[in-house]
Amino acid sequence: MHEPMEHPHPFEHWRLTVFYAAIAFVIGFYLLRLFNLQILQGANYRIRAEDNRTMEVSIPTQRGLIYDRNGYILAKNVPSYNVVITPAELPADEGGIQEVYRQLSQLIGVPVNNGEINEETVRNFTPCATDLGIAQIVYIGDTNAPYSPIRIKCNIDQQTAMIIRERAADLPGVGIEVESVREYPTGSLTSAVVGFLGPIPASEEADYRARGFLPNRDKVGFAGVEYSLNDLLIGQNGKRVVEVDAAGQILRDLEPPEQPMPGYSIKLTIDTRLQAAAEAALINWMDRWNRYFGEQRYTSGVVIAMNPKTGEILAMVSYPSYENNRMARFIPAYYYEQLQRDPYRPLLNHAISAEHPPGSVFKLAAALGILNEGVVTPEQKINDPGKITVEERYFENDPNPRTRDYVCYIYKTTGGGHGDLDFIHGLAQSCDVYFYKVGGGYKNEVPKGLNIWRLGEYAKAIGYGRVLGIELPGEQDGLIPDPDWKRINVGENWSTGDTYIATIGQGYVLSTPLQVLVSMATIANDGKLMKPTIVREVLDSEGNVVQPFEPKMLWDITQDPVIHVYDENYLQTGEMKTVAPWVVKKVQEGLREVVVSGTASTIFEDFPIPSAGKTGTAEYCDNVAQAKNLCQPGNWPAHAWYVGYAPFDNPEIAVVAFVYNGDEGARLAAPVVRRVMEAYFNLKEVDAESVGGSVP
Repeated sequence: MHEPMEHPHPFEHWRLTVFYAAIAFVIGFYLLRLFNLQILQGANYRIRAEDNRTMEVSIPTQRGLIYDRNGYILAKNVPSYNVVITPAELPADEGGIQEVYRQLSQLIGVPVNNGEINEETVRNFTPCATDLGIAQIVYIGDTNAPYSPIRIKCNIDQQTAMIIRERAADLPGVGIEVESVREYPTGSLTSAVVGFLGPIPASEEADYRARGFLPNRDKVGFAGVEYSLNDLLIGQNGKRVVEVDAAGQILRDLEPPEQPMPGYSIKLTIDTRLQAAAEAALINWMDRWNRYFGEQRYTSGVVIAMNPKTGEILAMVSYPSYENNRMARFIPAYYYEQLQRDPYRPLLNHAISAEHPPGSVFKLAAALGILNEGVVTPEQKINDPGKITVEERYFENDPNPRTRDYVCYIYKTTGGGHGDLDFIHGLAQSCDVYFYKVGGGYKNEVPKGLNIWRLGEYAKAIGYGRVLGIELPGEQDGLIPDPDWKRINVGENWSTGDTYIATIGQGYVLSTPLQVLVSMATIANDGKLMKPTIVREVLDSEGNVVQPFEPKMLWDITQDPVIHVYDENYLQTGEMKTVAPWVVKKVQEGLREVVVSGTASTIFEDFPIPSAGKTGTAEYCDNVAQAKNLCQPGNWPAHAWYVGYAPFDNPEIAVVAFVYNGDEGARLAAPVVRRVMEAYFNLKEVDAESVGGSVP
């Protein structure tokens, strides 16, 4: 009997335990992973899966139109035709693809092959702004989204677009995309007001995406009312939620499409006819004097016309301007750079954004103040010998004052002055010495002048030193200086001479042409300061008025206390005051005398409509003048101003003209204002005689 054989390697149970444990660990790991994916992160992965299956397609809206006050279109949408290729719809064989490329190349002038595909070209690729050939463009599109059309050439002519559509059977995969682009029928005539469009800025991309706009397709306003009223004009894009396959091909709609909402249209207060007349008056008058001098001396200026009773801007010319149609489809880099480098800054709306010394047109503020504060009476005579000598003090008890001469403008040509002048004739003759004395005081003749603090109050009351709120971007507030401002910004005390020259709108005083116009319009309107506006009506896509015009009065200087009271030491008392109505009337009489016997009498001698106005010649020395070596001591160059209104007894129009480096307001600016007024009243007569005509 054989004994049982003993197994050489007895079974060890711990090995089986380890094996089972390993299996249990693996199963447990996958169970935990499955629990994490299905339960803990299930909602997140369901969303991601849904995102891969669905896609939102933005349906472009139509931007609102821009009209002038008479319904003439200033900005409209026109179709632009782009050639596109959908890579997935090209022929299956390479020979067929190349034949499509060759035929298309002959039609649109884009080479079949040009350039190389590498990381840099793909990164910098921009459809319609590339030198790549058709094959290279399609390669990039096929790689990114084979079922999405990619643009091969943009803005082709309509005839070529129709030919491509007719040959659709011979050009599989090729299509025509119709894109809406902006067109500006009046071009540079109104570009400072209307503006232009551009791509969505990178800094605002997230906000616009959240509102349903696409940065690579949709455009927004970059200047003018296209910018300032962009939220009204832009409308709202529509949306389709669709199901797509792995290649991006649309299979079906998952939700009912949301239709786009067109933007509101804007009817401006501008009259294009008057705008054209104002621009022609400015350019022709400058050209006439340039020919006379035989050099390009006068190059830029501003004309603004408004209704003083409503604040409506009837014309706004900023010259030189730019051609906004060149920005319609894309902004050419070379053209934009050229405009930016131009020293006369054509991209800037000089009517509201340029700040210049106003010169004698600023005397309206002093004129109101000296009568309302009782510095002088209307009948009181002030003597102008042509030159006065004043002790220049930087504080009241300055132990070392220096003397300084202040002259009237006629002293340089006659060696004398205006003699004795009352208020009406001091304003009419724009006598500098008269205003020096009443502004800063002069010996016993005017013991206590208006002073810079009170001058600033009256200037601000008629529109200086503040943003007036016109619906255009870039409006500046100008500068009404005072001792505090000078200590902070210049680092020295206010001097006697600072008050003297500020009274006549020189020194540190700065204003925009719009502020000068509003100051005159306020006087013309018996002290009522109307908010200047460029918007007359807002219309829906059907042409219905959704926001009618309502004039807005900001304040009435004869009724609303807008002027701080100062005590005898020129300290604010905390009280406020108004301007007496008789003071406004006296200023109006002085402005009427300007065109009857004063500085503008020659220009308006035979003007059939009674008017009033004020000339201004403002010395300056800026970077342009310095570059031309014009800033000679005692003989600085000057800007030309004139601002006026008509009819005198019932104002309908107020106009300001500004000519950069224009020397004299009476010679360069006043004739422009006269021509604009003539055009206005001629248009009014034509409209009244025409059937169904409207008065601007």
